[in-house]
Amino acid sequence: MSIAPLDQESSGNSPASGKTEEHSSAEKKPVKRKRQSTSHLKAVPDTLALREEMKAAAEKYVEQLDFSNPFTKTTLEKWSRDLLDQMNQPEKFLGFMMVLIGNFFWKRQFLAIPFERRLLLLPHCLKHAEGCPAEYDEFGLDCEKCGACSIADYKVKAEKLGYKVLVAEGSPVVLKIIIGGYVDGILGVACLNVLEKSIDKVLIAGVPSYAIPLHSGDCKNTKMDEPWIWEVLEEYQPLEEPLTRSYLPTMRAANALFEENFDQILPPLRTKTEAAAKTPLGKTETIAYDWLKHGGKRFRPFITLAAYDALVKDQSSTTEEKETGQAYPLGVQKAAMAIEVFHKASLIHDDIEDDDQYRYGRETLHRQHGTGMAINLGDYLIGIGYRLLNEARADIGAEAAADLVEKMAAAHIKLCEGQGAEMAWQESQSFELAPLDALQIYALKTSPAFEAALYAGIRMTGSTGQYEELISSFSRHIGVGFQILNDLKDWNGDDNNKLITGQDALAMRPTLLLALALQTADDQQKADLKDILQGNPSDGLRIGRLRKIYQDCEVFTKAETLVDKSRARAEALAESVENEDFKQLLKFFCESVLAEELPEAKPEPNVLMPLV
Repeated sequence: MSIAPLDQESSGNSPASGKTEEHSSAEKKPVKRKRQSTSHLKAVPDTLALREEMKAAAEKYVEQLDFSNPFTKTTLEKWSRDLLDQMNQPEKFLGFMMVLIGNFFWKRQFLAIPFERRLLLLPHCLKHAEGCPAEYDEFGLDCEKCGACSIADYKVKAEKLGYKVLVAEGSPVVLKIIIGGYVDGILGVACLNVLEKSIDKVLIAGVPSYAIPLHSGDCKNTKMDEPWIWEVLEEYQPLEEPLTRSYLPTMRAANALFEENFDQILPPLRTKTEAAAKTPLGKTETIAYDWLKHGGKRFRPFITLAAYDALVKDQSSTTEEKETGQAYPLGVQKAAMAIEVFHKASLIHDDIEDDDQYRYGRETLHRQHGTGMAINLGDYLIGIGYRLLNEARADIGAEAAADLVEKMAAAHIKLCEGQGAEMAWQESQSFELAPLDALQIYALKTSPAFEAALYAGIRMTGSTGQYEELISSFSRHIGVGFQILNDLKDWNGDDNNKLITGQDALAMRPTLLLALALQTADDQQKADLKDILQGNPSDGLRIGRLRKIYQDCEVFTKAETLVDKSRARAEALAESVENEDFKQLLKFFCESVLAEELPEAKPEPNVLMPLV
C-alpha cells in the first residue's frame, strides 16, 4: 500500500476545466512539492505496548468505514491522519498507521480466501545474515532443512497449509501472479519502504491483502511482531459474498483474452501446424501472434471490458465466468483484443521510428528481425485489428461495430499526427519548443488510445451520447499525465522498456522536460543543451550534464506538478459521473494510470519461489 503523503498544494486552476491549453501555467515557477521525501513518515513505534494500542485503535476505527469500494491512497492517508490525531500520536507514524488501517479494512475478506489461493510474501532480510546456511537456487531459499531463523517457521507452515510462497524483496511480479489466476490474496511481511513501493496497485485493484510491518528498513537481521502473522496465517473464515468491489475478475478476463481464449478469438490461419509455422508464409503470423501474446500490462483491453461491465444491464455473471471471459460475448472479446492489437502495432512502428533498443525487457522487433520485417508486422497487425472489429458485429451489431471502426480510425490518425509532429521536429533540428507544443504532441500520441478503449466498452452496451464529451476530456488529461510520467521514468530506467536512462533525451525527442528546460534556461544553458544533444561524448557524460541542467531549471519538479494537475482534473471529471459503477472505474483509472511509480527494490538473483 502506498504511504506517500498527499500533495497539500493547490494547482490554482479549476480541475474540471478539461483544456490542454491550461497546462501553460507551467510557465509560472512551481511551488515545491512536499512529496520529495517520506522517510520522516515511516517510523515504527519503539514499544510493543504502543504498537498494540495503535493496532487495536485501527481495528475499531475501521468498523465505521464503508467497505463497498477499495480505498485509494488519498483516502487511506486521510483516515490515518484522522486516527493519529484522535490518539494524539505524531505524524511520523503515518506510514505505520496506514498499514494497520489497510489491514483491518481487508482482514475479513482475506481470511475468507482458502489457503491454497493465498500468497505469502517474505523478505530475505528476515534471515540471519551472519552464518545463514540456506542458499538461493531455482527453488528459492531451502529453509526446511535449516530452521535457524523465523523464515523457516512461516514458510514451511504456510506451504503445508497450501499457500504459494515468495521469498523476495517486494517483487514486482506479485500483481502478475494475481492477475494470472494463481492467488486471490496476499499476506506480506516487509518494511514500510517496500510496502510503499510494492503493494499500492494491488490494493487499488481490490485484492485482499494483509501486511506485517518490519520494525526497521535496514535490511539486515530485522524483526517483526511475530504473533501478528500467526493471527492470520492459519485462520480461514468463509464469507458468502465479498464486501468490497474488485477489478481483479476483469483484469483476469483481459489476461484470458491472450492466454486461455486467444485461439478462439484469433484462430491461426497460416500456422495451424508446427511445420506450417516454420515456413516463410507462416513467419509473419508466428511472430505477430507471439508479439500479441507476450508482454505488456493489457491495460487497454481491461479498460474496454471494465467499461462494458460498468454499464451493461445484465450483472448476473459469476466471478468464475467473468475471470475466464465467458461472461463476455465473443464479439466483445474481439473488440477488446482489437484495442491491444492496434496498440502493439503502433509500438512496433514507434520503436522503428525512434530506433528504441528494448521493449518488454527484450530487443525490439526491428532489431531482432530487421526494419522491413518489423514494418510489415505492424501493418499486418493493423489489418488484424480491423478484421476483429468487423467480426465483432455478429454480437455487438453492425452499427456499433461501424462506430468502433470510426473511433479506432480517428485514434490511429491522431497517433500518426502526433508521431509525425515529433519526427518533423527532430528532422528540423530546431531548439524552438514550447511546453504547449510538447503537450499537444502528447495529447495526440497517447490520449486517443485511452479514449478508444473507454469508448468501445461503453458503445457496446448502447449509446455513448451522455458520456462522449466526458470520455474525450478525461482521456486527454489521463494521456498527457501518463506521458509526462513516462518522461520522468525515462530518467530512472526500468526493466520493462527503458533499460538505458535518458534515452529519449539523447534521441532528441520533443519531450516536455526539454521544453520546460528551454523555457527557463539562460543563454549559456541553452548553448550547453544544444551541445549536449548534438554532441558526441559518451552517453554517460551527456546524460550527467543534461540532468544537471534539468535540475537547475527545476524541470522535474515542474513536470511532477503538471502530472498532479492532470490527475486532479481527471478525478474531478470522474466525480461528476452519476453512474456509481462507471464513476468508480474512472477513479480507479486515475489511481492506476497516474500512480507515481517509485523505483523497485532489486531482489537477489533467483530469490523467487516457483508458483507450482
